[in-house]
Amino acid sequence: MAEPGATRTGGSGVDHTLYLHPQTLARLGSMELRAQQIIEGVMAGAHRSPRTGFSVEFAQHRPYAAGDDLRHLDWKVYARTDKLHLKQYQQETNLDLVILVDASGSMRYGSRDFSDASGTGAKRGPRGEEVWTKFDHATALAAALSYITLRQGDRVGVVVFADEIKAIVARSGQQRQWRLIIEALSTHPVEAQTDIPRVVDQILAKLNNRCMLAIVSDFFCEPSDLRRALARVRHQGHDAICFQTLDRAEVEFDFREAAPFEGLEGEARLRIDPRALRRGYLEAIERHNREIRRTVRGFGFDLERVDTHGWLGPPLAAYLARRNAQIKRSKYG
Repeated sequence: MAEPGATRTGGSGVDHTLYLHPQTLARLGSMELRAQQIIEGVMAGAHRSPRTGFSVEFAQHRPYAAGDDLRHLDWKVYARTDKLHLKQYQQETNLDLVILVDASGSMRYGSRDFSDASGTGAKRGPRGEEVWTKFDHATALAAALSYITLRQGDRVGVVVFADEIKAIVARSGQQRQWRLIIEALSTHPVEAQTDIPRVVDQILAKLNNRCMLAIVSDFFCEPSDLRRALARVRHQGHDAICFQTLDRAEVEFDFREAAPFEGLEGEARLRIDPRALRRGYLEAIERHNREIRRTVRGFGFDLERVDTHGWLGPPLAAYLARRNAQIKRSKYG
């Protein structure tokens, strides 16, 4: 489903919707339609082979279990043994994907008017919001990751969280998983603070095999809290990639007029002159983000910064490239 009037790069045939922009996504009236646009745009051109982007090398067979994807049955083995076995590929033997989406109060922030982002004059989005929020962008990213994972024949689960788990879809590779994930991602952010250590503990208690956790959050939490959570992830042998989702206004703080500033997680409402605070604010947020980056990478995990005003494609391309490189390293040492 191409965007009306979308152009293509000269001679390459790569649709510009491969790098989906918020204004493309904001035009869609439901999370389901938005997710469909995301995955079709991302998959076009980038994944012409049904397994491109992940390892395509055969690893082994394993017995069929109820709920497994029938597309990967090896009928030649069935003809010889009269037993159902699935083909496993290299990445399937490594890990499942569990996506954690932050729905705390700070994720409700957005500086781009929805009417401006949509290009249609619409005043509100599918959740009734007036702006394209960090949570909108986070759910868009999670939907794309989920679809790509399912298309590869892997298992994926989704957790929406704040101070605790708000919605959860257990890992599966079944066809109905996509609809369950979209329903979970259609929830609203809540006025609560992020409690990553508590949520990670709740998730790890449910995992009985090695997984990759993709955490999508602004990480407006204490770095020490994130450090405790990631230490537990590493201790239990899981991998993680963190997508730090930030609004451009939070990074640049380019406000001109005095106005009331209101915290989204229960903080007081203050009237301030942003020009007087800009230098100190920029130093503080850079210091915080530097500590978050140091914390994540200190455990050998990856951190990707995601700009809610920017394209969706590059963070996904980086994720796929990194995963493929990790698989090759583990295979060839």
